[in-house]
Amino acid sequence: MKNKPFPAITLLRRRSWLALVGVMIVILVAGVSCQPAPAAQPEQPAEVEEPVSAPEEEAPAEPKEPTAFRIAVGIDPDTLDPIQNTTTTVGNMAEYMVETLLFADKEGDILPQLVADWDISDDGLEYTLHLREGVTFHDGTAMDAEAIKWNLDRLLDPDLKSPARGTFNVIEDVEVVDEYTFRLHLSDTFPPLLAALAGSSNATIISPASVDQEGNSYETITQPVGTGPYIFKERVKGERIVVARNEDYWGEQPYYDEVVFRIVPEAATRESLLLAGQVDLIILPPISDLPALKQNPDVEVLLAPSILTLCSSDLTTDEVLSDVRVRQALNYAVDKQAIIDSVLFGAGQVLDAPMSPSLYGYCPQPPYEYNPEKAKQLLAEAGAENIELGFIAPTGRYVQDFQAAQAIAGFLSEVGVKASVSTMDWPSYVGAILIPPEENELDLHLLGWAPDFLDAFQQMLQFDSSQAPPNGLETSFYSNPEVDELINTARKETDSAIREDLYCQASEIIWEEAPWIFLWVQRFPIVYRSDVANVDYHPTEKFAAIYARPAK
Repeated sequence: MKNKPFPAITLLRRRSWLALVGVMIVILVAGVSCQPAPAAQPEQPAEVEEPVSAPEEEAPAEPKEPTAFRIAVGIDPDTLDPIQNTTTTVGNMAEYMVETLLFADKEGDILPQLVADWDISDDGLEYTLHLREGVTFHDGTAMDAEAIKWNLDRLLDPDLKSPARGTFNVIEDVEVVDEYTFRLHLSDTFPPLLAALAGSSNATIISPASVDQEGNSYETITQPVGTGPYIFKERVKGERIVVARNEDYWGEQPYYDEVVFRIVPEAATRESLLLAGQVDLIILPPISDLPALKQNPDVEVLLAPSILTLCSSDLTTDEVLSDVRVRQALNYAVDKQAIIDSVLFGAGQVLDAPMSPSLYGYCPQPPYEYNPEKAKQLLAEAGAENIELGFIAPTGRYVQDFQAAQAIAGFLSEVGVKASVSTMDWPSYVGAILIPPEENELDLHLLGWAPDFLDAFQQMLQFDSSQAPPNGLETSFYSNPEVDELINTARKETDSAIREDLYCQASEIIWEEAPWIFLWVQRFPIVYRSDVANVDYHPTEKFAAIYARPAK
């Protein structure tokens, strides 16, 4: 029991009683002494003791302000629903709240996460996965096999919008074996399945009960309730998303109480906020400022490698762009290296295949060298001289995205192709590029594509005609039955050498038929305050800052 101070009056009485006892002792001792008693002294007035006040209790401490880590990104999410996600940056923010079954590190190695271990049948058609026990969703409900089945069934539900469903269509059935075990039955072998479950933000797991939360429904999730280290707190569209630390997180606790994602489309503004100490980390700063930022002791610059490929996707169903000679001409017309040097300030590498060199299945092709005369010749052969094309590009999604699009349009104008570039906010942009071709008045759009895992499979979905909207994100609406067959055969081939060769064959055809203006593989600039530690990257165009903390 905690000691309590005596009341002042009680303490005063105790002291008076002790004084009286002392006087009596003195008298008794004097009475037995052999010495004569001293002469009487005049009586002194009694000393009056000041009342003793109780110690003042300490004032209650001011409530501690939550520590917040502030990140500035360039786009407002078009959705926070995992199965509807189309964008790496959005998935990057969402993974603070929701988690995948497995985890892929920077080298592509597959590690346990919500799944603790797994077994694969000899024929490759059954995957038995054992969940980590005792994990709960943010709403307190159990993360068990029934919850996983619900999530995967929802991802595969053809009645729901899920642009990346094609990655998982091989899953024929999800069987609940027991409380913490489930089994995936596949229609075909699919070697990259574990990598897909580890890397795809579309396969992150939410609470089935959360569909009844205000703002959510089975069809659309606006407030994800996952198992992650942070919990959804607030969203102000166009301004910010705030997440709060999950005190019951099953894994390692992050340092910061809150993470605030600020939506700042302008690169220069993001940089200004960082230098003023108003945010702690930004992605995609003004690329021309990288040399100065590297010299600034207040910040650290991480020019991360990336598998993000940038292209100008052609609407191949358009009357003019349906001619392969026109699409090839556009590739010869654009000096990609000049744009990398002057607009991206070196933060890119010219594409020499329909995918990044970092992906399994990469197969280099003869480059489309800058040759405006050849471009003019091909356009003349196709009877497509002095044409006009609609061209849109985002602002704040990729390195110098709108500026790069303007440079592309400038090169196209030199061969007689007029392409006026316009921009819009990211949610509107995504909506515009997913419009069916018969309703689409745009001919070109700037697009970045970063697979969720380091395998050609997901990159090749960009050339699989079955993945054209609304089924997926193949926004060029390119269609070649031979390419479709090669991609589908490679998807289920278990012999690694044969699988690589199939992707190489597909790459040769795609490169020749040019459904894209093949641009570059983008580097991914991340800049953060030098008083912050534990900031890293993932090659799938992501920053890794969940475990950021003050530098010591």
